[in-house]
Amino acid sequence: MQLAQQQCVHNDDARSPLDESKREQLMSDQLSHWQFDSETGAIFRKFKFKNYYHTMAFVNAVAWIANKQAHHPDLEVSYGHCLVRYTTHDAGNSVCLNDLICAAHIDALENSGNFGPNFQED
Repeated sequence: MQLAQQQCVHNDDARSPLDESKREQLMSDQLSHWQFDSETGAIFRKFKFKNYYHTMAFVNAVAWIANKQAHHPDLEVSYGHCLVRYTTHDAGNSVCLNDLICAAHIDALENSGNFGPNFQED
């Protein structure tokens, strides 16, 4: 099943870190724009926008997703870009399935056309 079609669950299984091969497979297949930081144990993606207004609209959309999924990223926001970072603190700052599900929901914003024209390439 596609990650973007799943919802976060909040139980002990959801707090279990994904093994490296499963994480790599899911990211390669469905989250190709995201990267894994082995030092922090987090996945991240930097989104670029043409102005502050579009950046903040994106941040608000991410906040809505986070609230709906009850799973919240770390955000670094500046003019024209937002860095989104996911890791599960309850799993010792490891990547769990919920992290990937939320990342896929954020990527779906790009594909929906709501933010797509405003995403900027590196």
